[in-house]
Amino acid sequence: MNNLNDITENFGTLYYPKSALVFYETKGINTDMYVEHFDMDKNGNPINAHPLTVKEANVLAKSLQTDEEKSKAFLKPRGILPTNILHINPSEKGTVLWFTKAQQRQLYFVNGLVIPNEKAQVPPMLWFANKNSLSVFALASDRRPTEKTLLHYAPFFNVYENGNVCMGTVTIDIQNSASVEEFIHAWENYFFNSYFSHLLGNYNPIKGNCVTIWKELIGTDKAFPREVLKPNSKTLENLL
Repeated sequence: MNNLNDITENFGTLYYPKSALVFYETKGINTDMYVEHFDMDKNGNPINAHPLTVKEANVLAKSLQTDEEKSKAFLKPRGILPTNILHINPSEKGTVLWFTKAQQRQLYFVNGLVIPNEKAQVPPMLWFANKNSLSVFALASDRRPTEKTLLHYAPFFNVYENGNVCMGTVTIDIQNSASVEEFIHAWENYFFNSYFSHLLGNYNPIKGNCVTIWKELIGTDKAFPREVLKPNSKTLENLL
């Protein structure tokens, strides 16, 4: 029990108290209010009490205004809306539905799969994400999908049967000020830059062996064989 390990580096971001405001109000019919500002010492104890100054009040107001502006800017396009974006719901969490055509991407695999970490062609894909989670599906063609477009299982490891992606140890950090372009770029990078490791659940996402398919494609410019894609029971409309 004497061998203690320092695990603080495994914690998330730590926030330390820096200052505090205390609001006082008089009793009676004609109430008056007074605000007192406290600094904090290294132990988090309030010290140096003094009336809130005009300068401190302006800094506080500017900070609150900036946070509000960032929130309003979430998922706002930088210019003309990109043509691959199909639907945006700019709520507090925000959701975006978009598609990508067949393309070559750098892929990473855990050592146990014995698949080299190189580039390969991936099929057309449909992406659906909010600030915290991602779902992916495969598409049968590069054409812009419609509400009636039939979806296929994404032919990747680490994806559940319902399309949800297990991001493992990847830290997701989508900023409140992210434009829609930054949002989709971040999610595509999170997905393709993570290590594919294993199939999830009791289903096979393709017609055939998933490991074999990627071993045949990795490091080549061969198009992904769309005939191995398996349709599921969903259409794009089911995601809206």
